[in-house]
Amino acid sequence: MKRIRSAIRAIAVVACLWIVAPVAAQEQAEEDNPLAQLPWQPGPSEGRIGGQATIDVPEGYLFLGADGARRLNELFQNPPTGTDEYVLAPENLDWIAYFSFDGIGYVKDDEDLDPDAMLASIREGLQRGNEERRRRGWDTLRLVGWQAEPQYDEQLNALAWAILLENEASQSKVVNYNTRLLGRRGVMGVTLVADPEAIAPSIADFKGLVPGYEFVAGERYAEFRPGDHVAEIGLAALITGGAAAVASKKGWLAAAGVALAKFWKLLLVGIVGVWMAIRRVFKRSDDAGGK
Repeated sequence: MKRIRSAIRAIAVVACLWIVAPVAAQEQAEEDNPLAQLPWQPGPSEGRIGGQATIDVPEGYLFLGADGARRLNELFQNPPTGTDEYVLAPENLDWIAYFSFDGIGYVKDDEDLDPDAMLASIREGLQRGNEERRRRGWDTLRLVGWQAEPQYDEQLNALAWAILLENEASQSKVVNYNTRLLGRRGVMGVTLVADPEAIAPSIADFKGLVPGYEFVAGERYAEFRPGDHVAEIGLAALITGGAAAVASKKGWLAAAGVALAKFWKLLLVGIVGVWMAIRRVFKRSDDAGGK
């Protein structure tokens, strides 16, 4: 618990610097800071992701339920996506993973993936999203390319890929590593955010936790039964945003809007900069404690 309190104390320091004002944040009591008041669930424990799934939270990791994740997003000024989200992260905050479920139905996994075609579709969507970013006075984004091309794991029924993006104003880069875990009635989306320089070990760390994830009984992919609702899209559309269009029945712009909300939350509205600062503060605290 000492390490958990240290991590939360580090989070509190940066939250004060960013949200309130330059004050003696390192001396601020945990109970006085909104981030420290979030209902962090330390491991070892079991994180419940809505009524669809669970994930093992090992020692050294933290979990936030839907209410805590919602409050975290509010503190970071992240636009809501309209769905419940759940957060998993290591205590040292080397990465942050967001979980959310989309009940679009059973997605067939018999589709061949064309990375070039999918990248072109994502680039087009990002260009449309940049129009909205300009309207709001926000920095535009550039799609650099695949950090990791899409791969499907038939044993885990998991689709994974990583996209490298750049802020065109600051030229800062960030990697979004995405996983889609297929279930009987829909898809669990997971987006992991990490420093591009540390993405490989972060992905490896996250992948080590995936075996501890499972859909609850009756919701597993292998439990599909004739008569269950089958999604109108395949694997490629889970990457390019087609699932949002099908779910909303409002076409491409609606899909782009849903995808854009994810970009806003995970890129340049504030969470990455604040999260990186949290990591720096934590590492300084950790280094000082080791002397």
